[in-house]
Amino acid sequence: MDDLVTVMTPVLWHVVRAYGLDAALAQDVVQTTWLTLVQRHSSIADPNAVSGWLTTTARREAWRVGKQQRRAEATEAENLEPHLPVHESAEQTAATDDESRRLWLAVGKLNERCQRLLRIVAFDDRPDYARIAADMAMPVGSIGPTRRRCLGKLRTLLEGAGGEKDAHGH
Repeated sequence: MDDLVTVMTPVLWHVVRAYGLDAALAQDVVQTTWLTLVQRHSSIADPNAVSGWLTTTARREAWRVGKQQRRAEATEAENLEPHLPVHESAEQTAATDDESRRLWLAVGKLNERCQRLLRIVAFDDRPDYARIAADMAMPVGSIGPTRRRCLGKLRTLLEGAGGEKDAHGH
C-alpha cells in the first residue's frame, strides 16, 4: 500500500488539479480518494485495475467538489464544458492504462537518482530547483542537464519496449 500511495498520489494530484481546484480542495479530494479506496477496496475485483479506479474516483470527486464550489456562479455552457468530466471509451481507458503501465515499468528501470528527479519534475508545473537541489544534494545548475539525460534514458527504454510484445501479444 505504501508503494501504491508513493506512486499514485502525485498522479492523483495532477488529475485533481486539472479540474481547477485550489490546493486545499485538491488535498481534500486526494485524501477522500484514498479513504474511499480503504472503505471500498473489496469492490475492486482485479488488483491491476486499482490505478484506474483511483483516477476515476479522483476525477468524480474533483468534479463534484468543483461543481459545489462553482454552484453560486452563473456560468454559460461553453465556459462549463472544460470543467465537465471526460468519459473515455473502454478502448481509450485500456490504451491509457497500458501506456501508464509501460511508462512506470520503464521509470522503474532507471537508477534511483533519475527516478526521484523525474517523479519530482513530472508532477510540478513550476518545480522549485533550489529545493530539488537541496533534497537531492546536487547543484542547481546540474538539475536541467540531469533531467535531460534521465528523460533520454527513459525515451530509449520506452522506444525499446515499444517494439517488444509480451506473452499475451501486448
